[in-house]
Amino acid sequence: MKHDIFFSISQTPGVAGGTPSEKEMYDNYFEQLKHADRLGFGVGWIAQAHLSTETQKSNSQPVVPHWQGEVGLCTDFTQLALESFRATKNIDIGSAVVSILASGGPIAQAERVANTVQFLSRFDTTRKLHLGFSAGRFEFMARPYGIEPRNEWEKAAWKALRGQIFIEASEIFLRLLRGDTVNSNIIRKTVLTRDNFRSDDDWLEVQTAYQKYSPDSDGSKPSQIMIPNRYNFENISIVPNNWPRERLQLIVGTHDPNAQKFVNSFLPVRVFNLSITAPKIIDETHERMAEFYHTTGGKWHRSYMPRTSFVFINDEPNLSESEKSMVAKSEASAALQAYWNALEGTIDPEKVSKAANNALIGNCEEVAKQIVERFHPEDTVMAWFDFFNHDSARVCRNMSAYMEKVVPMVNKMLEESS
Repeated sequence: MKHDIFFSISQTPGVAGGTPSEKEMYDNYFEQLKHADRLGFGVGWIAQAHLSTETQKSNSQPVVPHWQGEVGLCTDFTQLALESFRATKNIDIGSAVVSILASGGPIAQAERVANTVQFLSRFDTTRKLHLGFSAGRFEFMARPYGIEPRNEWEKAAWKALRGQIFIEASEIFLRLLRGDTVNSNIIRKTVLTRDNFRSDDDWLEVQTAYQKYSPDSDGSKPSQIMIPNRYNFENISIVPNNWPRERLQLIVGTHDPNAQKFVNSFLPVRVFNLSITAPKIIDETHERMAEFYHTTGGKWHRSYMPRTSFVFINDEPNLSESEKSMVAKSEASAALQAYWNALEGTIDPEKVSKAANNALIGNCEEVAKQIVERFHPEDTVMAWFDFFNHDSARVCRNMSAYMEKVVPMVNKMLEESS
């Protein structure tokens, strides 16, 4: 079993009260990153955000209207990645995840990534950049870059269409990283059919909008709808062209099986997985990737899909093991309630309970047992310690307890059961 770490750098009111400054947030991040490097975590995954969450609350369509503070301070992953590599010796750095629809779109992102790996190779000879990419969780981050409906039928189809735009962007992004010369004429075309929608009613709504508003409609309900390219350009390729591509590992952030297969038709692209993902979906993803993972990436391994998990561990001094367990559960409940309240403006006990059931909570022995029970021996656990917790010294102690006590317990349990 492998162990990575996730850094949210989320500037929100902590459960203990108060919101740190941007400087304090980054001081905390680098303190925790350096500690993670010393402890031996494999990859440090950094949450990527774009634009101000606070500002978007004043817009006509706020995506997260109740959020206090900024959902993430890392708005330029590639620059922070280079600073993170310079500050450490062993740990790899990854993005969780960059939106290739924002910050200039897939063309700008591809060139930015290639340059970052090129610069990394100037001062480090072994470590990799792990580039997680997706459409982005919050739509407001991509809207200023033209990622919004252009007509009434696109508006009706938007939930499904946004995923198709991501697939179009992914092809551009991956082919440029591969070294191809591309133009928009050779990029996959988007054709909407009933298969793109969850229900007949959803598809009927799109058909009706097209029938009513499209100048190309013949008056009947279409069986398919051609969607013009979102990106239009003549021949392009990126600079640099000769960079150490073997130092880049790609990971896609989507549960769409078709998207996972499509991106692997170009390059080896691994998959992200959240802690709340159902076991059935996890198993199906592994089966799919074993078949469709790009051949140049070798054989698919379970460790290629890191699984994010909240970690609420308590190993504080002067507490009994039962007291540590009780306090950890209380800390988890407070953090998870704060999260759902920030996200939705209310606390849904069912969602808090579900998130807690998927988190690692307790004293060291309890957390170790939970890991063995919930994860496959060949999984990669992406441990999240800084969740609504701005006490950096405490976060570092939790990290130490995890790597120095929990992980040896896990390894021993796995050896005894094999």
